[in-house]
Amino acid sequence: MFDEFISAAFSSDDVRAMERPLLDEGVPLMRMAASATAMTARGMMARAHISPDEAKIVLLAGGGDNGGDGLFAAAELAAEGVDVTVVATGRSLHEAGLSALRAQGADLIVLDPDAEIPGADGPRDAREAVDLFEEALSAAEGAHLVIDAMTGIGLHGALRGIPAHIAAELGEDGALPSTFAAPRGEGVDGFPLVLAVDTPSGIGVDDGTLPGAYIPADVTVMFGALKPCALIPPSAYVCGQLVLVDFGFDTEGHVPVAESVNARTAAQSVRLPHIDDSKYSRGVTGLVTGSDAYPGAAVLSSLAAARSNVGMIRYVGPSRPGDMVLREVPEAVMGTGHVQAWVVGSGVPNAMADEGHDNEGHTDVQRRTIAALLAHYDVDAQGSDAMPPVVVDAGALDLLPESCVSQVLITPHAGELARLISERDEPVTVPQVLASPLEYALRAWDLTGATVLLKGAATIVVGDDGEGNPRVFVAGAGPAWLATAGSGDVLAGTLGSMLAQNAETLDRLPDLMAVYSAVGAYIHGMAAIVASGSSQQGLSRPVVYDAQDPVAFFHDMMSVHIAGGKAPYGLLGRPITASEVAERLPSVFGTLISLADDGCDVDGYDGDPLIDGPVSPVHSTSTGEDGPAAPVNDDDPGDGIVIDADRDYTDEELDALADALFARYEEDDRR
Repeated sequence: MFDEFISAAFSSDDVRAMERPLLDEGVPLMRMAASATAMTARGMMARAHISPDEAKIVLLAGGGDNGGDGLFAAAELAAEGVDVTVVATGRSLHEAGLSALRAQGADLIVLDPDAEIPGADGPRDAREAVDLFEEALSAAEGAHLVIDAMTGIGLHGALRGIPAHIAAELGEDGALPSTFAAPRGEGVDGFPLVLAVDTPSGIGVDDGTLPGAYIPADVTVMFGALKPCALIPPSAYVCGQLVLVDFGFDTEGHVPVAESVNARTAAQSVRLPHIDDSKYSRGVTGLVTGSDAYPGAAVLSSLAAARSNVGMIRYVGPSRPGDMVLREVPEAVMGTGHVQAWVVGSGVPNAMADEGHDNEGHTDVQRRTIAALLAHYDVDAQGSDAMPPVVVDAGALDLLPESCVSQVLITPHAGELARLISERDEPVTVPQVLASPLEYALRAWDLTGATVLLKGAATIVVGDDGEGNPRVFVAGAGPAWLATAGSGDVLAGTLGSMLAQNAETLDRLPDLMAVYSAVGAYIHGMAAIVASGSSQQGLSRPVVYDAQDPVAFFHDMMSVHIAGGKAPYGLLGRPITASEVAERLPSVFGTLISLADDGCDVDGYDGDPLIDGPVSPVHSTSTGEDGPAAPVNDDDPGDGIVIDADRDYTDEELDALADALFARYEEDDRR
């Protein structure tokens, strides 16, 4: 169940339902949450080289249980000599938490004139209210750490009243911060640091929106389960580093709002070679991409498709891009034929751009070819259910049938999604899509019937769960450097080949369309990580809190994941081109194949790839009891990466293996 714990996000209602049996049994969840919060605060101060006796912490405490978590945590820290000031932002405070903190002599500022807090008075008039508010702001701005415990998962919509004013002064007012894309937990520019308790105050907990003023966090310590705001943009971008605290929830009967993709999911989704394979059985990807105006898109999509673990690609298009494809991918076969998946539209002008870019009618031919193909995917077309998967990108989106079968995967960015929905008589603007991407990805899925992949730093995929309900995945492996011309063409080719190699599985289990699509986006992002050498990602893996081993927990908090285990260009890495992303795809597939489970093989497939069982890598060089070992001597070319086929690897061990393998592939590339 560990995989689900770190990847599945549940609604606030489900979280409350899962914690209720534990509370009824007397499990001290608040004390557990407080202890984890205090430990996380210690880790943040240690990372900033601030000792407890010099640290200044301001706790923004609301009146609910979230405020109680913060009060007990602050009491622990105050007992160690930390200077703590509490700012009460509501009309009450958790009584036991307040008593624990008062025993340590902490200062208390009450902002609400109607507050009823034992032993403390709120402002008596408007002038005093302003003075106390400014005093609270001054204390927060002068602190080393602000612990944000104003609101919890019970808040819906924008902050109101005093918390809204606090957030507007200390944080942002509905927009993303204008900062560079730093690795989570790194790149902090001065004080105060912000530690959010369960969720940052002011964000949309269940829908990932930023409905008003909110306080961005450097670290969020999240209790019991991931909340959707940790995975869904734009709120996912303001949670900072995630620390996840395991309460032992029973998730049976609860359906996640969203699930993230990780190395385990990807490894189990890559088709392994068979001893009796032919180029056809490994998968054939057909591409109707590129145009005389944009011939490079044909090259990039074809390169990516050919390098993404299939046996063959076919290219259909004008002679100019076709000649360029053959120069770069001489293995490509020109013309139509049997395929297991299609990729259409990348580099093909849409209807609005068609007239300006047409060259001797070639673009018109491309569009008519795509339109004729997509007509077979109309939900009412005879035999549509038997059609192979098709990736519909860019210029082909306006050729989509009104209602499609689910093996159609559309890959819009925010502007294209807004246009697609608006063309179906529901006017939507690009800012609306950017502000609430999950809402509009779900709406596009509902309107079209297609599987939807909404591109972004955290890419959202919505597909059918097999029972007519949406299943949502988020893939955020890629760095910000991936925002470069042609990266969408590389993604389209990668997606096409992911679907082609898994065509037999999709015939039996069509509800896995969203899984394989999300994995394709994950692989695309990892190729960019390897190419750029960056440790920054759209979404980062949570650090799991370990109360029994604080040293290991501190180490995990302070560690930054770096592909290949090195940072030759610094933590942010270097700029990359789409061609470089395509070049790294075989390395990523090689790593995933090295970690793959036998149960993921097409013929042996017997369930959902998000299984909870152990992963046993198939390429074994040792059966040592101590498990995997990275090379111990980089100068010795005989050093190997030891993978034990009989060992049940944890996800942390899998990630360590992946790092070592990425490093080896990078070293081989340099040689």
